[in-house]
Amino acid sequence: MSESESEKVVSVSARGQATIPKEFREELGIETPGRVKFVRTDAGDIVVRPIRSVKDLRGILMDKTDEQGRSATERLREERERDKASEEEVRRQYADANEDDA
Repeated sequence: MSESESEKVVSVSARGQATIPKEFREELGIETPGRVKFVRTDAGDIVVRPIRSVKDLRGILMDKTDEQGRSATERLREERERDKASEEEVRRQYADANEDDA
């Protein structure tokens, strides 16, 4: 183990639960209650990684644009407009088909 690594020994309960030491939770930014994932490396080690909450992602795309210079918000708005137009077209076709049957 290198000098930069640290280790703690923790107990595992009968239900398979172990408590992540506070210093590790703080260092990794693991919130409680929260979720983590266990990743097995090629070397066979198990690595604990935090799973970020949706709140942590807020604003992550704020300054990002696509190749046309559109923001994620603009692209989402355009997609919703296309969806709405498509739904209206399906409704119109359905109404026309019902009129033909009458």
